[in-house]
Amino acid sequence: MANENIKKEYEASLKSIETENYLDLWFYRPLGFGIARALRHTGITPNTITLISIFAGSAAGPLFYQNNLKYNITGILCLISANILDCVDGQLARMTGVKSKIGRILDGLAGDIWFVLIYLFLALRLKNEFGTWLFFIPAVLSGISHLVQANVTDYYKTLHLYFVSKEKGCEFHRPDKILLQYNEMKRGISKILFFFYFLYTRMQEKVTPKLQTLLKSLNSKYGDDIPQYIRLDFRKKSACLMKRLIDFMTFNGRSIILFIVVLTGHAWFYLLFEIIILNIVLTISIYKHEKICELINRKVDSGISP
Repeated sequence: MANENIKKEYEASLKSIETENYLDLWFYRPLGFGIARALRHTGITPNTITLISIFAGSAAGPLFYQNNLKYNITGILCLISANILDCVDGQLARMTGVKSKIGRILDGLAGDIWFVLIYLFLALRLKNEFGTWLFFIPAVLSGISHLVQANVTDYYKTLHLYFVSKEKGCEFHRPDKILLQYNEMKRGISKILFFFYFLYTRMQEKVTPKLQTLLKSLNSKYGDDIPQYIRLDFRKKSACLMKRLIDFMTFNGRSIILFIVVLTGHAWFYLLFEIIILNIVLTISIYKHEKICELINRKVDSGISP
């Protein structure tokens, strides 16, 4: 009975099993759950954990600067620790009910900060190895590519939760509503973060026109009461696409390649992997996701049901 209760508590600490990839379910989430359980009565907030994860992950970049096995392994451990803490903050928030929009924004920024520093220090490492500053060009392109990929991946996973249930989809935010909140806020760091979050969500909408058409159709026809058969149809197709393609653009998908490249001393390959391979994955993912939305929208318009 105790084990069954812990299992249920663990599953409740996840956003949704459908949006978790294999490595998360096998390694990161169980560790995060254990730490979150230990912290839930201490008064430590999820935002505090997020800030610690930002500092831990940021240490990886400087440690990847030297082609030194000891430093590189330490950097890998810092990045793994940061990702565990990134799991802890969300699981702790769901356990304690302590959630905030700023926390959601900070959580999204954490991984971006880690990798911006990683690209910077990989470029410095390659400059030292090859004697040219030209590696900063692919480093910048890698950083931009990463931001776009992470943005779209987060959007698709949050959208999936929107189709799971109203409660699970509460973090699915539209730019127009974010802009209204932004206009009502007083000046300060929170308002600045909200402005960037507004731009973040605007880009998500710009690259997914057929998804936006589907959402408008659903809202017009059903409001917030989307029929269960539509929800299940979307979730089935979305989950399949995540497992086959989208998960390659998550932390787990890119970090495995990063760790191999850093340890073998071929840092240049990771920049090419980011710019070429992951952007191909991004393009195919958007194309396939848009086709899913187009197909479901046809069913909505024609009134097809099981």
